[in-house]
Amino acid sequence: MTEFLWRLPSRGDGRRARPDLRHRGGFADPAPTPASGAGAPRPADREPTDVRPGRFGPFDDLHQVIDAAELAGLDGVLAPYDPLGEESWIVAGGALRATRHSRVVVEFQPAFGTPVYAAKMSATLQRLSGGRLGWRVAVDTDDGRARGDRVTGDDRYRRAAEFLTVAREVWNSEPVPAAGFRGTGVEFAGEYFDVIDGGFRGVLSGLPFPTVYLSGTSVAALDLSARHGDVHLFTETPDGPAEALARLRARTAETGRTVRAGLELPIIARETEDEAWARAERQWREVRPDGPDARSVGLGDGRWAGFDVLGHPQTIGLVGSYEQLARQLRAYAATGFDTIVLTGHPHIEEVHRAGEHLLFLADPAARTLQEAAV
Repeated sequence: MTEFLWRLPSRGDGRRARPDLRHRGGFADPAPTPASGAGAPRPADREPTDVRPGRFGPFDDLHQVIDAAELAGLDGVLAPYDPLGEESWIVAGGALRATRHSRVVVEFQPAFGTPVYAAKMSATLQRLSGGRLGWRVAVDTDDGRARGDRVTGDDRYRRAAEFLTVAREVWNSEPVPAAGFRGTGVEFAGEYFDVIDGGFRGVLSGLPFPTVYLSGTSVAALDLSARHGDVHLFTETPDGPAEALARLRARTAETGRTVRAGLELPIIARETEDEAWARAERQWREVRPDGPDARSVGLGDGRWAGFDVLGHPQTIGLVGSYEQLARQLRAYAATGFDTIVLTGHPHIEEVHRAGEHLLFLADPAARTLQEAAV
């Protein structure tokens, strides 16, 4: 069966093409800060301390998207790393708390902290969620100097490999004896990280390690996945993703590991092809009022190379009827892609459309299991 995830918004949501005009969730409007100084209320005054504006705060809409993804039958959600957006770890923790079945994949940069600290936080989240957390390690997504990170180029991949090695080592599959801590823990001396007597004990031991999602098409990126990844996420290209998948398969054959493959795809799906293209055209004209129409960057098979213009991280996604998109998703599955990360805005509406009209066509096996469980 295909695993379907939904990429969550990180800077608010809405129907508009321009991200700065998507005010749903309150991201565009700065939240008021608590009063301070001589005239500020004292705790004894029993004044409310929740400073969220209006009826709904920034996370209320986001949690509706998370709920919609679970209710629509998707397998989980991806909390993206966004230097200018909501913090992915906080979003992921809230998503795990708000759901009962969804997998939650948190995307983060290895430079955010030590691998031991990331593993410790994740062990707690795994314990509280029944093992539903996944990691997407974002190795080379931005200029790290804004975060105080000096590591650049392929050195980032070497650090990521060490990060994942240490994290797995300290994540004990079997509990370490409570007595005699010295000499029983992990000892590691690397280029980027050192660990002395590491490892988790007691309730934080013996938990499932998060599924590791990685991405990229460079030699360094594919090598990292072949050695340390569980799922490698690709993006569509004008020539299709098959060639990059073949290079990943060749590398994993050398390491002897099995790494699943996935695709990240923004979508515009409607009852008919004309309706879908009308929606794409309306958003396209908001950003590109002059020049060629939206179909001018169509690639065939429902693939459209205009999603980055509409504010998506990916350039190529799918536009068309539910049947057309399902046919293309089945073609991806037949090629070897068994994880699909979908996204679309406004998120709540598009999640429900995907769940009600698209997923059962794209993955009939999942529909059969879902009906059998009712």
